[in-house]
Amino acid sequence: LRRLRSFCNITAVSVENVRFDTQKMENPEISGVEYQQGELHGYEVREYLLEKFNRTCVYFGVRDVPMEVEHIVPKTRGGSNRVSNLTLSCQPCNQKKGDQTAAEFGYPEVEKQAKVPLKDAAAVNATRWEIWRRFEATGLPVEVGTGGRTKYNRSVRNLPKTHWLDAVCVGQSTPETLNINGMQPLQIKAMGRGQRQMCDNDKYGFRRKKKDGTFASPRTVKRVHGFQTGDMVKATVPKGKYQGTHIGRLASVRARGAFSVRTKSEMVQSNYKYCEVIQHADGYGYSIGDVFSL
Repeated sequence: LRRLRSFCNITAVSVENVRFDTQKMENPEISGVEYQQGELHGYEVREYLLEKFNRTCVYFGVRDVPMEVEHIVPKTRGGSNRVSNLTLSCQPCNQKKGDQTAAEFGYPEVEKQAKVPLKDAAAVNATRWEIWRRFEATGLPVEVGTGGRTKYNRSVRNLPKTHWLDAVCVGQSTPETLNINGMQPLQIKAMGRGQRQMCDNDKYGFRRKKKDGTFASPRTVKRVHGFQTGDMVKATVPKGKYQGTHIGRLASVRARGAFSVRTKSEMVQSNYKYCEVIQHADGYGYSIGDVFSL
């Protein structure tokens, strides 16, 4: 956030720092009318179940079809609406199961899987207040949202599922009308600065040896003619197989000046003389997304 504020006029922060609201999933009654009758009814539960069961029917194993929230022990048999009694199934399986329990339907393992504690969600939620405190320390207004809220905001506005549109829809303050037609997002991804391993290992896990039997020297940061691996460059190749202008990231730099440039579609070979630095490697990857149109 400090880095972005150095060149953007950021006036407020909306952050999705919890994937699910476990309180609403485990005991919906304590959340009152807002949860039971409000606009977010069921979103936290459905989103959690989709993640937990990998968007797959637990009975038939089918994917990429509409899923229904299904009671492991039917309500007619005393089952509750708690998340530990809910799972996912396709419509044919749900209808075929009827008022049987999952065990009676031939899937006793489903009940065991559903009762696994919400430790994955709880682990993420445990960091929420520390994240909030650090954002608050910047002095900006901070709004905290969940994945269920983000999904709801995106769904009611009929927006496709993309990372940048999810970011637009974080939090309760998301405007009813979003003026995003014609927008072209700058997408920033944390890439790291290479790996910490100092030298390559063989298939047995031992340090590789050179042909003369000595051990390979540790890796060092290689800079050739002002370029290093990870730099974003524009390579203007005057002739040959890769003739033309290419924009991408340096995949490798060689002492003799021959570089490999990874573009969106291919690996291009170029000499350093034809390369121009656009962005020095800083641990992040940058790309321009497609123009959005409704």
